[in-house]
Amino acid sequence: MTNSSGGTPYETWQQGPARVGDLTVTVATKPGVFAHGAIDTPSVMLAEAVGERAASDGSSSLHLGSGNGLVPAVAKAMGYRAVAFDRYFTNAEATRRTLDAQAGEAHAVHHAALVNPLVAADSCTLVTIRIPTDKLGMQIAVAEAFRALAEGGTCLLAGANDEGAKPAARLLETVFGNAQVAAQHSGCRLLAATKRSGTPGDADLFANPWLDAEHFYELTVTLAETEFVASTRPGVFSWEHVDEATAILADLMRIDNGESVIDLGCGAGILGVAASRWTPMGRVLMLDADADAVRCAARTAAHAGSGNVEVRASDVASAAGDERVDVVVSNPPFHLGKGTELAIPRAFIEQAYAHLAPGGRLYLVANRTLPYERLIAECFGEVRTAHDGRRFKVIGGVRRG
Repeated sequence: MTNSSGGTPYETWQQGPARVGDLTVTVATKPGVFAHGAIDTPSVMLAEAVGERAASDGSSSLHLGSGNGLVPAVAKAMGYRAVAFDRYFTNAEATRRTLDAQAGEAHAVHHAALVNPLVAADSCTLVTIRIPTDKLGMQIAVAEAFRALAEGGTCLLAGANDEGAKPAARLLETVFGNAQVAAQHSGCRLLAATKRSGTPGDADLFANPWLDAEHFYELTVTLAETEFVASTRPGVFSWEHVDEATAILADLMRIDNGESVIDLGCGAGILGVAASRWTPMGRVLMLDADADAVRCAARTAAHAGSGNVEVRASDVASAAGDERVDVVVSNPPFHLGKGTELAIPRAFIEQAYAHLAPGGRLYLVANRTLPYERLIAECFGEVRTAHDGRRFKVIGGVRRG
């Protein structure tokens, strides 16, 4: 891998060759990108299958859960016009960089959770799905694949057995009327199905309200003596309830009227809207990498009447530019796949420090077993503990200079 940009280790993009059959494609990655520093077997299986399928003139391929862009890059090399989707900002940016590095047909990359209405029905000859790990996400992906495929087109889906590959095979069989295991190894499966008819085998799947991008779950929130309704969707963090850690942090963070705030990893916007109520003369910037979280947070703020809130899609705090604020609040993610990934919380803490004005404060809530005190001490020179509970802790620091 070669470095293609400066900054901290988290912010530094790398590019390197990936060999798929007789093809070599250049893939972009960095911490925070799906499968960074590892080989994702299902993605490789998809890429190998796509590498065996040359495109006919004008063919489009659609790639759901594009990750680092390996699979759409192989599709592009095979002559497809590759259209890639990923709901996470870092993955979408990695895919864009990967596809930009390849010669060949035009391509499009979307940072979005849903394909409709960005891709026309019956417009693709090939769809690939890197399996989502939740049942509802899988149902949505398969329904979108069926809708986007032209008759005769192929859907390829790959994932680990413990991610739901076996139920996915049954779902493909039900929807497409056919499905086969095209390959399997290392506890993973590659599934293939052909769209033989314009009528799906399971019409109920297409009545799923979450296929409508404007359908939201409205969650009544009561936090620290403020009440409002949050708009959420599947896949957004803690989308059906206010998680315990968020409630604890809301009770403990102290924000004075007139202070500016960043809600880093805002989810549906619950902490940010609560903060906006306490600083009506100040400004709140909510940042998240999840495309649906950004849409939900903006809707939450609008319905709450929080006119002092702005929401941006962001890789950690990158979208904050050169802004400095008085307070950063965060309930950062620490899971990447099935492991615990400290590179991401480290970036949250380092970038929080960078965006705090002198005297500015960080409030961070985390599972009490996570070693964030060391990360905070390295940036802030001290650690302040506001809460040390049975499951969660609220810690932070003050920027001195």
